[in-house]
Amino acid sequence: MNKGKFYMTTAIAYTSGKPHIGNSYEIVLADSIARFKRKDGYDVFFQTGTDEHGQKIELKAEEAGITPKEFVDDVAAQIRKICDMLNTSYDKFIRTTDDYHERQVQKIFKKLYDQGDIYKGAYKGLYCTPCESFWTESQLVDGKCPDCGREVKPAEEEAYFFKMSKYADRLIEYINSHPEFIQPVSRKNEMMNNFLLPGLQDLCVSRTSFKWGIPVDFDDKHVVYVWLDALTNYITGIGYDTEGSSEQYKKLWPADLHLIGKDIIRFHTIYWPIFLMALGEPLPKQVFGHPWLLQGDGKMSKSKGNVIYAEDLIDFFGVDAVRYFVLHEMPFENDGVITWELMVERLNSDLANTLGNLVNRTISMSNKYFGGVVAHKGESSDEAQAAFDADLKAVVTGTYQKVSRKMDDLRVADAITEIFALFKRCNKYIDETEPWVLSKDEEKKDRLSTVLYNLVEGITIGASLLEPFMPETAAKIAAQLNTDIRSFDDIEKFGLYPSKNTVTDKPEILFQRLDVKEVVEKADAMFAARKAEAGVPEEEEEPVIDMEAKPEITFEDFEKMQFAVGKIIACEAVPKSKKLLCSQVKVGSQVKQIVSGIKAYYTPEEMVGKQVMVLVNLKPARLAGVLSEGMLLCAEDAEGNLALVTPEKPMPAGAEIC
Repeated sequence: MNKGKFYMTTAIAYTSGKPHIGNSYEIVLADSIARFKRKDGYDVFFQTGTDEHGQKIELKAEEAGITPKEFVDDVAAQIRKICDMLNTSYDKFIRTTDDYHERQVQKIFKKLYDQGDIYKGAYKGLYCTPCESFWTESQLVDGKCPDCGREVKPAEEEAYFFKMSKYADRLIEYINSHPEFIQPVSRKNEMMNNFLLPGLQDLCVSRTSFKWGIPVDFDDKHVVYVWLDALTNYITGIGYDTEGSSEQYKKLWPADLHLIGKDIIRFHTIYWPIFLMALGEPLPKQVFGHPWLLQGDGKMSKSKGNVIYAEDLIDFFGVDAVRYFVLHEMPFENDGVITWELMVERLNSDLANTLGNLVNRTISMSNKYFGGVVAHKGESSDEAQAAFDADLKAVVTGTYQKVSRKMDDLRVADAITEIFALFKRCNKYIDETEPWVLSKDEEKKDRLSTVLYNLVEGITIGASLLEPFMPETAAKIAAQLNTDIRSFDDIEKFGLYPSKNTVTDKPEILFQRLDVKEVVEKADAMFAARKAEAGVPEEEEEPVIDMEAKPEITFEDFEKMQFAVGKIIACEAVPKSKKLLCSQVKVGSQVKQIVSGIKAYYTPEEMVGKQVMVLVNLKPARLAGVLSEGMLLCAEDAEGNLALVTPEKPMPAGAEIC
């Protein structure tokens, strides 16, 4: 069944250096969506690639003593190798140094100039080289780039500008009338409140202070601003041409999904749709700004020597285990965390135990009791056994609809959880039916055969659902069961496994359990060797702060204070305040409004969904005219930086802190 075209893209990876696993997560997420859509009957075109121009790359190439083209050729090859290593099924890998892309960018720039959307002027302001972004003084946070937190430098040069304000009202109307356009909703609110509603400034779209970029062909002192260059890959890669686009472009555009990191949502939901409006092209149907994958012991940094690359994890755990982990551990909206300990726990519990042990036990019992022959006898023997069969079949055949709904909402982690619920139900079925007991009674051989058939059929359907997320594992399971991965057309039908088929007589262990201590020691040795090679100095002792002691309190004093876990369900900046955020915090069945001086450390969007520790019974007070009904607990370092105190593991809102 052909459900039509589905064109999706990732952000193209910036070639300033080799991407770590937090960067590589996006390609795996996109691949799982692309594979699922293909299997679900869509004609999918999946594009990824590399962003290869800009001042940062020119400087890095100069440091390396090579040309910018040599530099990006090397990094682009590394990025493509990682995509292939992670078994991703992209249809096109575009590079912004490709000749056809550069030609089209020049034609796009000229078209926008000729129609009056781009004009020549001069720029004087503040520039962040790592982000390739200009900022005004008012947009800085603590005098630094609001996106990356690094230093900005004054810049002054002749430049071309795009008239952003010309299209701002039209974009606002589009976003308001297309609620699905920016997802999750928190990203939409951020764009509207922080950028669009306050008013857009004209955008600098060329540079003269460096040369590594696409030349403006009618004024070769200028190169095209890297974001105008990079964003247009989504149309140039499928055949857009200002003078007449290809049939492929006409078929595929508009994109059904742009999958990007939350840090570049502004470029994709403000700049990019406005460029498209100016070109007279339809807007993409949806832009999804996914969260980040963070390292449990702090941000990955080459200077710390703790960067984890995809090949590191593959070496430790294998490709599909890495795919499972990064997909399963990433929430829909909030950042996920990666640690060696959590990787081992997931591999041992979910992959080795829930899935691997299920497959191995089922095949081993089939061989032990029936020489590997799996025959459907249709025997339930009694009412209780019939109920076990019916419930198993209901769970197995009902999983596709649950998974499909999750995938429609891009809740990939939740979709995988539904599939593993199927495998857990199969494990429970073994405990309910007790094949080892049935095997001792000759009169119950048909029932035993039926039980094993039901298990093999359930696993086959589960493996077929798992294929978009863990393709190698699904193929291994099907091979051991001597069957084919099933299409989604047949995924809700129970009983298609051929009766009297024979499973393998040598079941393969899908995932070997690992010892967490050994894995951590191996990882520590890897990082130590990497630090030594890079000349990274040994880490100093973790800093501590000696607090100034306050007068002692009695236990009775302490008992007067009530602390509880709260969940932030909404947050916004307090008007006319540089420091205050106003949060709506769910504590049990109540919602308390709490004002906190943490605006410099958290955006309202980052606050939503967080679990926090709350002083519940603080007397209400007004801060900047806004009522505050409690206090969020924070920690403060020697420089005055604040961090929210949060529970070590998820707890229900209202849980008492004692």
